[in-house]
Amino acid sequence: MSLQVIKAAIQKKKFLCPECKRPITRFDKFVEMAASVWTGAGDTEVETAGSKVTLICGNDSCSWQERTEYWENYLDSA
Repeated sequence: MSLQVIKAAIQKKKFLCPECKRPITRFDKFVEMAASVWTGAGDTEVETAGSKVTLICGNDSCSWQERTEYWENYLDSA
């Protein structure tokens, strides 16, 4: 679920770099974090507890990047 949100936000230029204030252009190393995994009688259930991603500015002279589970904080609310 959050992978699609991250991809769409980058495509729509909704993530803003905290240093240069321009849209973040890339991401790397996405992972869903598991809160718990239950396996029993052939069933597997995984509860997720958010996700982590490395956001990369990627604009000309800005080298900002951050590995975070709080990627929603970089979304432009406008």
